[in-house]
Amino acid sequence: MAGLNRVILIGNLTDDPELRYTQNGVARTRFSIAVNRRYRDREGNMQEETTFVPIVVWGPQAENCANYLGKGRSVAVDGRLRIDTFETEEGERRKVAEVIAETVQFLGGAGKPRETGENVETPPAAAAPDAPQTPQEKGGDEEGPF
Repeated sequence: MAGLNRVILIGNLTDDPELRYTQNGVARTRFSIAVNRRYRDREGNMQEETTFVPIVVWGPQAENCANYLGKGRSVAVDGRLRIDTFETEEGERRKVAEVIAETVQFLGGAGKPRETGENVETPPAAAAPDAPQTPQEKGGDEEGPF
């Protein structure tokens, strides 16, 4: 049976991206975005709902995201949903959902590298290489799901 797992989101970073490298030297950046939804309630009043979505980016694109993105920056993310199940030290089972980004498009103008503060052109979105699928392929991700 065929399946489809695709997520497209536009939102703003809730904090600066966090860049790390696996034991195999593969770059991985994590950040969360806030996605807002406006709607009218039953009484006709405008309401706003915010969903916070964790994003994971792999490879050279992960390094670009870490260098050019910062808290508040708007991005468009195209990727797939991954839900991991794990057990805490107390024996509780937990589930964590995150989007594995295939492309991240920087929105809202030129980026500023966080190290220098100089204005630069925003790099174009690039397709992510085949991202590792399991903790073993990731090089022993010792941090767990987040």
